[in-house]
Amino acid sequence: MNDSATPPTDRLVQDLRTLVADAEDLVKATAAETGERIKTARARLEDNLRVARVRLDEAQLALVEQSKVAAAATDRFARENPWKVAGIAAGIGLLLGVLIGRRD
Repeated sequence: MNDSATPPTDRLVQDLRTLVADAEDLVKATAAETGERIKTARARLEDNLRVARVRLDEAQLALVEQSKVAAAATDRFARENPWKVAGIAAGIGLLLGVLIGRRD
């Protein structure tokens, strides 16, 4: 996956999922370790990981919902203002054409 094409919020969710997975692997790797301090630390980490997974899922759902709302608003604007949208698209096309033409 191309990181430059991935929105920052998607990358953040992806990075957090990786972090949670790595922490879970660490918890599993230290399962055989004994001692009260390590047991307490592992228990706290496991609780925090559970909470992090839930919050991460909630955040991802919220991002999806916000994206749907933004897409619906954009669609509504385009349907209500087709000439404005056409004008904006033409202006962007003209600007890109001028910029590309200047390169040569």
